Amino acid sequence: MSQVPAYKRILLKLSGEALMGDDSYGINRATIEQIVGQIKEVVELGVEVGIVIGGGNIFRGVAPAAAGMDRATADYMGMMATVMNALALKDAMTKVGLIARVQSALTMQQIAEPYVRGKAMQYLEEGKVVIFAAGTGNPFFTTDTAAALRGMEMNVDIMLKATKVDGVYTDDPKKNPDAVRYQTLTFDEAISRNLKVMDATAFALCRDQQLNIKVFSIFKNGALRRVVLGEDEGTLVHC
Repeated sequence: MSQVPAYKRILLKLSGEALMGDDSYGINRATIEQIVGQIKEVVELGVEVGIVIGGGNIFRGVAPAAAGMDRATADYMGMMATVMNALALKDAMTKVGLIARVQSALTMQQIAEPYVRGKAMQYLEEGKVVIFAAGTGNPFFTTDTAAALRGMEMNVDIMLKATKVDGVYTDDPKKNPDAVRYQTLTFDEAISRNLKVMDATAFALCRDQQLNIKVFSIFKNGALRRVVLGEDEGTLVHC
């Protein structure tokens, strides 16, 4: 099997929930180490990696209190949760010998660099992992949309959406054992079949800018490496 990557530069979208493992909220250390181990595998193949991280694992703990909040205030709280996750990811990467940089769309100069496109691209070219925190820096936009935006700004070859399910299925595979995984889908097919690949704004951005999306499970050992090598892993959503 070829060990030549199919993609030179990728944008990995990680949900905050992915860091919880089997916990009800927070960061599960074993889970973050498993994810970072997969990222290290692809960096060692020479792939340039940018990451957008969500904040649901932390925000979930305060969500009941946020229910009656102003939406913009709650969204800013969620952005700060993503910064916490980004710092945890960076720490875990440093421990395995990866060089990572956190760039935040909100200014937090003591703990993260401000997001600067040219600097981020320079880091990627130098083989550093760039973790983009605080979403777009604006309320009312999800981290899915932030991932689509950063992916386009970084001129990545593909966006990889890491989930708990190993692709997009015809039905919920947990409820329907006959559900079949799609190997490939067009954007229009995903829309017409009402398949929830990612939120509508992010999906429309990717479709309009022809940025393909690969949906796969980050919890399958070696899955990220197989995706990067172009093997049959997950579901490719394309133009």
